[in-house]
Amino acid sequence: MSVLAPRLVRMSPDSMTPGSVRSAAALNEQIRALWMRAGGSLSAQERAEYELLVVEWAEAIRGEVIEAA
Repeated sequence: MSVLAPRLVRMSPDSMTPGSVRSAAALNEQIRALWMRAGGSLSAQERAEYELLVVEWAEAIRGEVIEAA
């Protein structure tokens, strides 16, 4: 069984959905659920969804760190 390592794709902030208010925890849960549904191997469509979720998650983490400071 081959499991591909996750990779991050850099996207410009302009390509993000404006006004996203999902928490890092909620996004992390969505990422975990996606991997569970996919059984450890993502299709091209799932990979694209994963990459968008990871970018949004990273933005949420940064926002939470700034808010905490």
